[in-house]
Amino acid sequence: MERPGDPSQPWPELAPDYERARSREDSLDRLVEWPAQRDLLGDVAGRSVLDVGCGNGGKLAELVGDGATDAVGVDVSGNFLSAPPPGLELIRGDLNELDSMPGLAGRTFDRILFLQSFGYANDPVRTLQAARAMLADDGFILLTKTQPIRYAVERAEQNETSLGDEYFSTARFSYLSGWNDQITLTKRPYTISDLINAFSAAGLWIETAIEPQLSEDARRRYPHKQAWMNKYLGILIFKLRTHSGQ
Repeated sequence: MERPGDPSQPWPELAPDYERARSREDSLDRLVEWPAQRDLLGDVAGRSVLDVGCGNGGKLAELVGDGATDAVGVDVSGNFLSAPPPGLELIRGDLNELDSMPGLAGRTFDRILFLQSFGYANDPVRTLQAARAMLADDGFILLTKTQPIRYAVERAEQNETSLGDEYFSTARFSYLSGWNDQITLTKRPYTISDLINAFSAAGLWIETAIEPQLSEDARRRYPHKQAWMNKYLGILIFKLRTHSGQ
């Protein structure tokens, strides 16, 4: 059932627009996010990978091309690649049900990805605990989130309030998607400490945290993207591991 204010509710309709935006030459995913994510993943040859909220599965397909094995993508939209490469399995499912999804039962993975999908978790700690239970020995979770100051800046301008008021607000907010201006997205606000506390409560620790930026070449080629980054900061990427003994 759709839940009132459920942030994943518009996703099946929005998914194709997201993929079109992501494929643009000047998309920040292409210029900043995916290069940084791919670098942190390291050598994936012979590694099993689960991409939670995988979109059409395109990034996971690249990892399969780099040697990843037993690669599985889960997404609520079902808007998948029409011809996924051998070794890539795509499952239509809700990331809120990782711990009860038949296609994942009893499986473990060396790498589990939440690439801008974690915000769709209704219970963030439960979702991370379910992922943690599927981590292989010495595996890690790679999790990407939008810098929360971005949303605070946008809301402060819209509501004519202060950055502090909006950063620490707990009220849900809605805005038109940048990928399709006919679709409204609803978000739960969060702070950086909210993220850190969720990781800890799920039994995970931060091995690495980065805030990737445009390369010098990209700054020169796409000054409008640098202007956006200067104002909204971009994304946070966390490499998470399981606490010893948990």
